[in-house]
This record gives sequence, structure tokens and C-alpha cells, in this order.
Amino acid sequence: MSIFNMMSWLDSLMTLLSMLIMIICVLVGVAFLTLLERKVLGYIQIRKGPNKVGIVGIPQPFSDAIKLFTKEQSYPVMSNYVLYYFCPIMSLFLALFVWLIYPFIYNVYVFDYGLLFFLCCTSMGVYSVMMAGWSSNSNFALLGGMRAVAQTISYEVSMALILMSMLFLVEDFMLLKFMFNQEYVWFSFVGFPLMLIWFASCLAETNRTPYDFAEGESELVSGFNVEYSSGGFALIFMAEYASILFMSMLLVMLFLGGDVMSILFFFKLVFISFTYIWVRGTLPRFRYDKLMYLAWKGFLPISLNFLMFFVGIKTLMLSIII
Repeated sequence: MSIFNMMSWLDSLMTLLSMLIMIICVLVGVAFLTLLERKVLGYIQIRKGPNKVGIVGIPQPFSDAIKLFTKEQSYPVMSNYVLYYFCPIMSLFLALFVWLIYPFIYNVYVFDYGLLFFLCCTSMGVYSVMMAGWSSNSNFALLGGMRAVAQTISYEVSMALILMSMLFLVEDFMLLKFMFNQEYVWFSFVGFPLMLIWFASCLAETNRTPYDFAEGESELVSGFNVEYSSGGFALIFMAEYASILFMSMLLVMLFLGGDVMSILFFFKLVFISFTYIWVRGTLPRFRYDKLMYLAWKGFLPISLNFLMFFVGIKTLMLSIII
């Protein structure tokens, strides 16, 4: 074996190892995010939260995972079994797959078109929710799936426009370029309303309060995942929390400096994840027509105006340079 072949083989091995370590770290982060949520919601509601398992309830997420994955797997007799079984796996796969665009500073695995890859993966996420709702053969699940599809499509329009605004500033699809361009001033100072709209769209994208219509237990029992139990439910649950962590990371990268080499980056990421929980403990659920009104008559015009503003600024700068 030549030295060149050996080096390329070692590079491939290191890339696979790095991806595996990252996925393990994301899954551990998901476990402790669920614990943080239960603790924070407990204190918001003036109670303790998990505190019996181990030291102050720290191993609680792992005991929950063991309980869920060892429970008997039941499924509706009239369901479309293959799709019903496949959907939770697909949703978790997509939630972890999109983490490939995480900006490794040492070029272990870098996407030149990372943000396009992100848009592709988040668009695919709609299908897992839709098929999960349809294949369960339950009216409640189907209604939850249909709501999720309409909601996600509505918010992805404004999300794409906000991304385009940022892309006009950076002129690159790579996340690392966002870090380099925010060395002196964060983009949150340039487009603060865009950051707030992005955060609200992330809440809708991940089906979180106050936009959790896909699983509105007050009218749909448990929404699109009503027929899922044990392992299938656990996979859907893990996919949701992996998406929360990813969206928090992306918000920090796009608007809050995104210096991945700094410990401050991870504090910012944890704070944004905490605000998801804070919002859940504070706000009631929106009415569905209000959500659609907000998406199409609120967020869409603002993000369009900002896009035209940034395009105008970029054109003006190019004309001055020329």
C-alpha cells in the first residue's frame, strides 16, 4: 500500500470517527435537554421535577430511555405497518443527518453548500410527520399530520427568505463564512427583527409551544404520534429534541457570532435551547388561524422587505466599488 493510499484511508477513518463522536454527543445532549426541560418546567410550576433517580435525578433520561425501549411494541391492526414502523426511524435519521453541516474548524467534514443541505433536510422532515399521521389510520393522527404539513410549509417560506437575506450579506453557503463575517459585529445587530422571526419560525418548525398544533393534546389527544408507544415514540421524541439543538446551533451561527472555537458558543447554544423551554412554560397555545395569519401576513412581508433592503445595500456597495 502506498503512503498516499494509506493517508486517504486514514482520512476517511477519521471523518467517520468524527461523525460518530458528533452523533453520540448530540444524543447525549438530547438526553440532558429533556432533563433540563423537566427541571425548568418543574420550577416554573413551583414543583421539583425529577429528583429521585441517582443524584438529583441526573440519570433520569437514561432510565426513561431504557423503560421506553424495553416496553412491548404495540401497533394498530388497521395501520399501514411498513410506513408506520419506518416513520420514526426516518425522522430521527433526518434530525441527525442535518448535523453534518456543523462547521468543523479543522476541515474534518465541511459542506460548501451547507445551508442548501439544511433546507433539503428540513423539507424532508415534513414527510415523516405526514406519513406517521396517515399510516396510523387514526382520524386524530391524520388531522395532526395535516396541521403539521400546513404549518411547516407556511413557516419555511419566511425561513428561506431570512436565509437569503443573510446569504446576500455573506455571499456564501458555508456556515464557517458566517463565523468569519461576524468577527467584528454580530448579524443580530444588523437584523434584530429577522432574528426574532427566525426564532419564532424555529418554534413552529420543531412543533413547539405555542405552535404545537401537530400534537395539540386538548383537541387531538396527542396529534400525529397518538398511536405510537415504546420505541417508536422515543425515536420521535429524540428527533424533536435533536432538531431543537440543531436550530439553536444554527441561530447562534447566523445571528450571534457563531465562534465555534469559543466556549461562549456553547453557552449561547444552551441559552437558546433554554428559551424554547421558557416559552413552553410561559405561553399558551395559539389559535390555528392566528398562526396562519402571523405566517403569511406578519412574517412574510417583514422578511421580504429585509431581503429587498439587503439586496439594495449589496447593489449599492458593488456600484461604489466598480
